[in-house]
Amino acid sequence: MKINRAIVSVSNKDGLKDLIAALAEENIEIISSGGTHKHIVELGFQAIDISEFTDHPEMMNGRVKTLHPKVHAGILANRDEHMNELESMSYLPIDLIVVNLYPFAETLKSGKEFSEVIENIDIGGPTMIRAAAKNFKDVLVLSDPSQYEEFLSRKMEKTIDIDFRKRCAARVFELMSQYDNLIAGYLSENEKTNFIGTEHFKSPLQLRYGENPHQDAELFQYSYLSTKQVANADIIQGKALSFNNMVDADAAWQCVKSFQAPACVIVKHANPCGVACSDNSAEAYAKAFQTDPTSAFGGVISFNANVDHECVKKIIDNQFVEIILAPDFSDEALSLISTKPNVRVLKLDLEEEKPYPIDLKMISGGILIQDADQKMISIDEVEIVTKLKPSNEELNDLLFAWKVAKYVKSNAIVFAKNFQTIGVGAGQMSRVISTEIAAMKAKEFNLEANGAAMASDAFFPFRDGIDQAASVGIKTIIQPGGSMRDDEVIEAANEHGMAMVFTGVRHFRH
Repeated sequence: MKINRAIVSVSNKDGLKDLIAALAEENIEIISSGGTHKHIVELGFQAIDISEFTDHPEMMNGRVKTLHPKVHAGILANRDEHMNELESMSYLPIDLIVVNLYPFAETLKSGKEFSEVIENIDIGGPTMIRAAAKNFKDVLVLSDPSQYEEFLSRKMEKTIDIDFRKRCAARVFELMSQYDNLIAGYLSENEKTNFIGTEHFKSPLQLRYGENPHQDAELFQYSYLSTKQVANADIIQGKALSFNNMVDADAAWQCVKSFQAPACVIVKHANPCGVACSDNSAEAYAKAFQTDPTSAFGGVISFNANVDHECVKKIIDNQFVEIILAPDFSDEALSLISTKPNVRVLKLDLEEEKPYPIDLKMISGGILIQDADQKMISIDEVEIVTKLKPSNEELNDLLFAWKVAKYVKSNAIVFAKNFQTIGVGAGQMSRVISTEIAAMKAKEFNLEANGAAMASDAFFPFRDGIDQAASVGIKTIIQPGGSMRDDEVIEAANEHGMAMVFTGVRHFRH
């Protein structure tokens, strides 16, 4: 493919210097506009201003500059059919379009005023790259700086073939779909529309494997994250991550971030098997591990506070661990972890710019979309429905258990006392069976359920779950309420001398 003339107009100037240098070396005529033209000249290269090329000045504060027949005829001209017509108008063919769009997504994230956001809706850029993509047989379009390296390599090797041009054209329409959906979501004030298919992703990272070793898996990271989250965490050490590692890490991280005091969450198969708060990470870990040492083996451990040498020593002495996540680690802690080189160590930020507004789930023939479960409650919001009122200490245990239950697979039952999980029953088809499992876990590891709090992620459809809890000494219960048999359930709690509160909020987690 012979390139004689190129239009270059970019907001993202990454890699531009090397690209322009390569074009200038082959005496390719470069046409540019605005800030890009100024930048190219400052780099020491020659470029023709778009107004000089079209013989027409920019209009309306730059809103109209590339929207000119000379530009679009030069891009859209089919070299087999339209060259005589192009020549009759004294127009020139344009062979290469290097354009990326106004940073609409970044402008949204920066919280700019409506008028400024609207000004970052690109018109000329999309029109040029769409035209070039349509005419990819004759025109090459580079709409993403990540394409420059391959382009330069192919140019040097003279391998800019039809497949490469077609692939670059396809990228244009991918970008435009994202860009247009993002604008549509903003103007309609619809968060789901704003989110689906609109975020720009970095090139995918190959994971170790998928849910099972015979499955391949990739990780797509959002390009514009300003904080370190699970997908883009600083990986300090350890072997490659798998699909399950990422899922478990996220489950542990989301849960531990819901606590203010130093907390530890141990996750196994996407379920918290031990959670505790204490004065520091080492003590929180010891209490979380005590809940279920068997399930903790090979688990993922997350902290919301600094991890020190004492904490790491406890972990190494107690168990095999896949991943440790925390906002910070002491130098001594990292030195000790380095003696276990296969353990993955991830450093993240507790802050995030905005929780993602939706959850996605694939089903046969479609995709389910729902709002993310960001609902949190305070003690002041619960309704006490029994004759016996919980004490302040018991209310604290109830709220702790409730926070954990939100991250346990349904049907979820959590026993807790003194900011420590005592037993966890997860993922059962019957709520009473989940209650029996939580009690069994507490007994197995010699933890005292007597006087503990119990949280249920959804209402009790029958009183049998209350009766089962009472049989092991549970004294307080937190649950959503809303069953047709709430009166029977409340009466059961009263019979057993239990205090029970309703939240009015359900936390199913399938």
